[in-house]
Amino acid sequence: FMPLRTGAKAPAMSAARTNVRAARASSIRMADAPAKEERTVRAPVFDEVCEQTGITLTRYMMEVSRANPDLRDLESLINGIQQACKTIANLVDRATITGMVGYEDGGGSVNVQGEEQKKLDVVTNDVLKRALKFTGKVGIIASEEEDEPVFNEDAYKVPGGEGKYQDVLADIGSKYVTVFDPLDGSSNVDANIPTGTIFGVYEEKEDMENCMVGGNVEGSCLLNTLQPGSALTAAGYCLYSSSCIFVFTIGAGCNGFTYDRSIGEFVLTHPNLQIPKRGKIYSMNEANRWDWDKPLQEYVTALQTGKGEIGQQYSARYIGSMVGDVHRTLLYGGLFGYPSDKKNIDGKLRLLYEAAPMSFLIEQAGGASLTGKTRIMDINPQKVHQRVPFLAGSYDDVMEMRSYYDACDDPAIIKRCLERLEGKPASA
Repeated sequence: FMPLRTGAKAPAMSAARTNVRAARASSIRMADAPAKEERTVRAPVFDEVCEQTGITLTRYMMEVSRANPDLRDLESLINGIQQACKTIANLVDRATITGMVGYEDGGGSVNVQGEEQKKLDVVTNDVLKRALKFTGKVGIIASEEEDEPVFNEDAYKVPGGEGKYQDVLADIGSKYVTVFDPLDGSSNVDANIPTGTIFGVYEEKEDMENCMVGGNVEGSCLLNTLQPGSALTAAGYCLYSSSCIFVFTIGAGCNGFTYDRSIGEFVLTHPNLQIPKRGKIYSMNEANRWDWDKPLQEYVTALQTGKGEIGQQYSARYIGSMVGDVHRTLLYGGLFGYPSDKKNIDGKLRLLYEAAPMSFLIEQAGGASLTGKTRIMDINPQKVHQRVPFLAGSYDDVMEMRSYYDACDDPAIIKRCLERLEGKPASA
């Protein structure tokens, strides 16, 4: 048995995808989470690998399911997400050819955040909703493009019921709450800049069979939806760029799979991803620099002048698409942020389906994710579309950044940090 520990480097795979140990399981302990009972996840180790296909995401999840019977329903859910991502990758690739660029309805279609929707925002949201619905494992869906959580009553239909389920075997096992941003960075599609899908998966906390959403959102629906990042069961993203990469975690490290279009499968190419402890890149929109918190201004100045802890100047890289910026940060290290500023005290990223899932992923890769000094995974969301500042990346870089906040005695900044931990948006 070869134990694979959380945080340990997995052996690199050769171009021929050399054989590694066969599908057995080693115990991996999830990161501590105060709001969630600790669970041990047995991660697959592979002994035999097909040289033509490598380790596919489908096989990976089959082995996770075999090693962890309590995660069997998660296999169906992840398979649903990966199928949706393949569809979205094709839609993005062909957007200019098929006319799926520009704004929905020629402009004027606005989501609950007050943002104009691109055509692909609407289509990709529908693709993901349907893919999740058809798994039969998702009871609640929350999306950037939906005003309220969507209850999937079909997940609770049983054989012999009315309508289309009368002659269909419906699985009534575990149900999950899935949150997502269907197409992060969609405003960049027309310019062929990287975009991506972000998702998070929670276990239901209360029975949702009688939950009805529409008009008034019942408390049980919101109770299941508004969970802190520390309660996540799985999270990840799919990056649509020069290649299509699916990166995710089930709380047992972080793995990346690249889409091989020749076989129609995501193939393991980045096993046990670990973010470097230090990087040499910072990534933020510096147009807002003078509206940032003073501690962050001072920290970035130190990076630019080589007066930080390691005495080296950092480079600036900023795509403006969270998935693309986070992916680069995972591979190369450094710091990515969408911080608080005077116009957006709570930042711009949504806690539930952007900041929390990405924080879970980054922590599982050995990094850290804060609002400035508060751990994002510890924040209890009060609203589905609640926003939060986001500063994440290499552990040592993030901790150095936090030291500037720790040394700050600005009462307004201190008050905001305390309010976030108490579940109050700073702008409330």
